[in-house]
Amino acid sequence: MENITIKDDFIKLGQALKLAGLVSSGIEAKIVVQDGEVKVNGETDTRRGRKLYAGDIFEYNGNKVTVNKA
Repeated sequence: MENITIKDDFIKLGQALKLAGLVSSGIEAKIVVQDGEVKVNGETDTRRGRKLYAGDIFEYNGNKVTVNKA
């Protein structure tokens, strides 16, 4: 499982996908999220603006990533 570290209280799902290197652009993030290909804490989420907090886990394309706070 991979990890990303955030400085703020939360990060939006689209930004988290880019930070983790799972997508190359915001447009790609928007498409994969809207197509239901991303799970947050085990449940499919189609909101690119979904706020992720420390301890949340998101999954895409077989990759699981945990959000940590700096």
